[in-house]
Amino acid sequence: MDTESIQSGGFSYMGRKFSDLSLDNSSSAFSDCNSDRSGEFQTTSSQSRRLFLSCTNSEEFISQLVSDLDSNNIDDQKQAAMELRLLAKNKPEIRIKIARAGAVKPLISIISSNDPQLQEYGVTAILNLSLCDENKDEISSSGAIKPLVRALKIGTPTARENAACALLRLSQIEENKIAIGRSGAIQPLVNLLENGNLRGKKDACTALYSLCSVKENKVRAVQAGIMKPLVEMMSDLGSSMVDKSAFVLGLLVSVAEARAAVVEEGGIPVLVEIVEVGTQRQKEIAVGILLQLCEDCLAYRTMVAREGAIPPLVSLSQTGTSRAKQKVKQKKLQPKERNIRIEDVFIGSVIGALRL
Repeated sequence: MDTESIQSGGFSYMGRKFSDLSLDNSSSAFSDCNSDRSGEFQTTSSQSRRLFLSCTNSEEFISQLVSDLDSNNIDDQKQAAMELRLLAKNKPEIRIKIARAGAVKPLISIISSNDPQLQEYGVTAILNLSLCDENKDEISSSGAIKPLVRALKIGTPTARENAACALLRLSQIEENKIAIGRSGAIQPLVNLLENGNLRGKKDACTALYSLCSVKENKVRAVQAGIMKPLVEMMSDLGSSMVDKSAFVLGLLVSVAEARAAVVEEGGIPVLVEIVEVGTQRQKEIAVGILLQLCEDCLAYRTMVAREGAIPPLVSLSQTGTSRAKQKVKQKKLQPKERNIRIEDVFIGSVIGALRL
């Protein structure tokens, strides 16, 4: 199944085209990475004075900060990068002013610093600037992707999280998705998904969801071992990561490598459990994934049936929300097939597989 068929809002199953079964309505599960937390900075009276000056004479103040980024004194660089990240935190118009003052290239240079704190400040300043759509092209064309990937690999925990967010922002330019994947971002994002704290997991999951709309990045993610953490997070039905991980999985299973990997990692029992006891949205996602797993694969259909999927699928077709019912028993197929239900096709094929 190719990427285009998924993105267009449907897929083919047993020779039929089903619409509205793709993983749509995912935006509510993913919130865009916000600007960094600046609460870790205790603003001194000197910093308060400088920030006040930035509000009254911002262009001159910003120009001075940009100049300080090129200082030979690392403390001056840290101070300038820190203040630029704070200035860019909440005000879109300031983000534009900072970029126009020439801050992007020296900040990218700072991201390559061997000083962990300076690198973190540079990463986060770039993240905050990238929150303004007008700045994303300049950040990308100035060579930010590779330094951000490096920070994602070796930076402080905060630098890694914010690098993931910055790469997410840059991936919203379609042509950057391939460039980011080819720059080595997928493996460290999977590592952050598996080993990061809750914020890191969310940031990595959101970035991977964006990047894996491109087929070659889906394959990279599977090769990087993404299936293990996805299945583990989906199995923890009490966590806040179930929906996010399920949406990413639903995006990945359009490629054969992902379908094989989810089965190998024990994903079928987890998906069936979600259909049984998950929230309505989780059930909808799980049904869509199971349908894709079972397409043209007798072995997978047999495994799904043996895990007891048929009763909860039938129940969902009868008692679910109107949206869930539509996913399980879509009636608008072909003109001469209007009375055929998806659950009849799906369940029938599974039962038939068991009889072979």
